[in-house]
Amino acid sequence: MITAFDLTRQYAAIADEINTAIARVLQRGHFILGEEVAAFEQEFAAACGAAYAVAVGSGTEALHLALVSCGIGPGDEVITVSHTAVATVAAVEMAGARPVLVDVEPLRYTMDPAGLEERITSRTRAILPVHLYGCPADLAPVLEIARRHNLIVIEDCAQAHGALYQGHPVGSWGHIAAFSFYPTKNLGAYGDGGAIVTSDPSLAERARLLREYGWAERYISHIKGVNSRLDELQAAILRVKLRYLERWNKRRRQIAHLYTARLAGSDPALVLPLEPQKARHVYHLYVVRHPQRDALRAFLRERDIGTLVHYPVPVHLQPAYADLEYKEGSLPVTETVAREVLSLPMYPELSDDEVLTVADAVLSFVR
Repeated sequence: MITAFDLTRQYAAIADEINTAIARVLQRGHFILGEEVAAFEQEFAAACGAAYAVAVGSGTEALHLALVSCGIGPGDEVITVSHTAVATVAAVEMAGARPVLVDVEPLRYTMDPAGLEERITSRTRAILPVHLYGCPADLAPVLEIARRHNLIVIEDCAQAHGALYQGHPVGSWGHIAAFSFYPTKNLGAYGDGGAIVTSDPSLAERARLLREYGWAERYISHIKGVNSRLDELQAAILRVKLRYLERWNKRRRQIAHLYTARLAGSDPALVLPLEPQKARHVYHLYVVRHPQRDALRAFLRERDIGTLVHYPVPVHLQPAYADLEYKEGSLPVTETVAREVLSLPMYPELSDDEVLTVADAVLSFVR
């Protein structure tokens, strides 16, 4: 069986370092916002090309607190995409703001800047592009539109640890950014976790206050905050894994290139991932498209190959978000993509033989 992902292989490769890091925390006896979190924040900020990182409880909470740190709340609108994990839109609503959704580019699968300006109103406060599947969104036009309209740019980097746009890390372009450390991410914890990244000292300070009840000193709340703290164990684990991120991303890119070399030109209906010019894709997922996606997935399952669908129903068509008043057909590219995308197995520990086995099975279906 070739699974869609396998975290046990990663742990086996670095078990001694992980176990040592966990033991260090247990022996120290300090489990919340201690030395490990402080050190990880510094190391992760540097990796992102930013001045500050604020570690929090999850990627969703990182987005939520990033929005609130920017002063976004009830009555405000935030422009983002529907082809994303529901967490992106949920975080906007958690902040009390209204999500306004735009379509995605058909090959990049990220925010289409051409649809932005027509969605801007007097209530628009921010644009929230998502670097989906490890591919950077096209930020230059987004940033230019935001500048002209005096809007905040908040990057959703939950799937793009280590990705580059025009030679600089994602997360370093906007006013503030949010990362997830969900276990399957390119940089994943062994539980939930997230981080807010920014080079604005006032935003960083507000995020720190918000994550722990608004405390600047213990038990004194200067603003109304929440409880969203990365724990010391997860920080220690992430510090180990951060040292391997570049190596793992390099291997992900090798796997992606192996898939692409095998599958390219096999069937015009099989759409392979795009790596845009002046961007470094880190292939959190290797996502193909095919009009017979469900049949292809069943075909691969019969051959003991696991796949996933990211994401089968766009947020604007999900029952919980019917109040946003989008109808089927309102975001046509998003809806087509959702019907066709399929995530093939992708994790650094896959062997070349396994990758070729998957690719050859796909070829057997499309030929």
